[in-house]
Amino acid sequence: MKGNRGRDTVPELALRSLLHRRGLRYRVSTRPLKTSRRTTDIVFPRAKVAVFVDGCFWHGCPEHHRPSSVNSAFWREKIEGNRRRDAETTAMLEAEGWTVIRAWEHDDPVTTADQVEAAVRAAMPGTGH
Repeated sequence: MKGNRGRDTVPELALRSLLHRRGLRYRVSTRPLKTSRRTTDIVFPRAKVAVFVDGCFWHGCPEHHRPSSVNSAFWREKIEGNRRRDAETTAMLEAEGWTVIRAWEHDDPVTTADQVEAAVRAAMPGTGH
């Protein structure tokens, strides 16, 4: 488990690289809400856009997640808990006026970058981002 990265994963780095090349500047692995300990993978504080790049195993991707055959009850509860926390985090941010974008690790980074760029530019018209 020690080898599992919580940040700077290959899909995150690919997305961040695309966003940076598009002239967008962001913060990485930070707390968008000071009242919460939860962090977001990519944050645009002024635009209030929070981006999560969720791993298929840890976040229970409906397409790619394969339940563990060893200690299955533990892992089922762990993944279900992650899903509940993800939904709670999204709801908490949206209640504070944030736009939340969630992408799976297998999603096309260009498509996700398009979505993120559109949200950031919509939130900050006339500022260049």
